[in-house]
Amino acid sequence: MQVFMNLVLVVQLLSALTMIGLVLVQHGKGADMGASFGSGASGSLFGATGSANFLSRSTAICATLFFTCTLALAYLGSHRSVGATSDNVLERAAPVAASAPAVAASGAAAIPDAAAPAASR
Repeated sequence: MQVFMNLVLVVQLLSALTMIGLVLVQHGKGADMGASFGSGASGSLFGATGSANFLSRSTAICATLFFTCTLALAYLGSHRSVGATSDNVLERAAPVAASAPAVAASGAAAIPDAAAPAASR
């Protein structure tokens, strides 16, 4: 199970790095905005952009793969086998003694009494 989780993690990291690279290489929609207003082709600025090219389709595939791996890691991380030892700090903590008074455990006994200095004046 740990091998499968590591494999999914590697695929997620590779898809994230690929997606970052693809987004940085793509040409933005607003890059031609200044030229569109001056050249009379402003209708194409707010109109349909046409079919998606190779880079945008590749980015969509990488994003889908990234989110699928994220969901798989969340599922695998939350469902552990029954016999596995817990790595939770709270479950490993020593139980608090029941005979200890609550005031001493809260630290209220260490606070000096504010009324004592006022009475001695």
